[in-house]
Amino acid sequence: MPYAPADRPFYDADSHIMELPDFLTSYADPEIRDEIPEVSYSASIVTDEEVEVIMQQGGRHSAEHVQEQLALGDKLIEKSKEIQALGAFNSEDRTAAMDLLGFKKQLVFATHSVAFPFHPSAKKPLHLRYGATRAHNRHMVDFCAGDSRLMGVGIVPLDDPQHAIEEAEWAIKQGLEAIWVPHRAPIDRAPGHVELEGFWARLAEAGVPFLLHVGGAPLQVHKAWGNNGRAATKDWLGGGENVRTKDAAVLHQAPEMFVSMMVMDGVFERHPKLRGAAVELGAAWVPEMLHRLDDVCRIFGRADESVRFERKPSEQLTEQMGFTPMPNEDVGRLIRQSNPDLYLFSSDYPHIEGTKDPIGRFERTLADSDAGVRDKFYSENFLRLWPAARV
Repeated sequence: MPYAPADRPFYDADSHIMELPDFLTSYADPEIRDEIPEVSYSASIVTDEEVEVIMQQGGRHSAEHVQEQLALGDKLIEKSKEIQALGAFNSEDRTAAMDLLGFKKQLVFATHSVAFPFHPSAKKPLHLRYGATRAHNRHMVDFCAGDSRLMGVGIVPLDDPQHAIEEAEWAIKQGLEAIWVPHRAPIDRAPGHVELEGFWARLAEAGVPFLLHVGGAPLQVHKAWGNNGRAATKDWLGGGENVRTKDAAVLHQAPEMFVSMMVMDGVFERHPKLRGAAVELGAAWVPEMLHRLDDVCRIFGRADESVRFERKPSEQLTEQMGFTPMPNEDVGRLIRQSNPDLYLFSSDYPHIEGTKDPIGRFERTLADSDAGVRDKFYSENFLRLWPAARV
């Protein structure tokens, strides 16, 4: 029996590949392959020794390990985590994992390989960053090709509009079903800049949503905010390289700013067929953002013609966006504060942040919600963004 109950369909808006070191280099163009770094797990709980063992086995788990994972049955999501998880990096094993998870569809994101293409730096020339982008997208197409339940998420940095439009076109033609963009301002531009209009127009025309996801912008606050004259704090994994307490408290600010700027630059208004989602960035900030944007546009629209919209910002985002709550967030409360059309179920498989029982956690906060509200959270809101995914 699979993990997901059979009483309703479950569509998973967040899962991951745990990339092996050669995830990018093995799919990069030969002329730039030597200039693209291998994928690093230095800021992860995954150890170099774990990765080395897997690489020595030809980039696979041992047959014994795979059998042990299969034997977990409906407990797979509880005990199969990170790089040791079933299907963490092998597409055939991922199909077996999907059988045990029981999700109808699952968005598939990378984990660590986006660091190089997403991070703007004088040390990272554009041709290498977009070359690594293409390598990522080729690999994602390949990983998801053998199982229609796997919906590959491509990546596109927005820092160079022409490169961004070209890469989006390639990803769409290759069948990737969403485009992950960094949730920071592209270099010297707002995401609603006129030079990026063709990017948003192409996604809207193709019916391919854009996605924001944790890791699409720096995880940690500027070091000055952490400098309080006391000893450094540990991150939630026990080290110091990942999300720390202060980081977690303001993690929502970057995606909220990105979405807000998109609204106020009229991107959603001009492209009513554009769809998007903010994934693994929490959702507790969403109800207040909707109220704030409505108020700002109503008040400042008296003088600023650019924010005099036919639809209120809250209406635009309800119709065109989705947001995945963290497992610790009270989905029922968020729905009461806003509406049931905004939120998406996600498992985060095989990351430990997804917890041992994401459905159980969300169900506890939906105890007073009727079946229609649950259907929207677990499937219908996903299908509004990806209507072709219905099975």
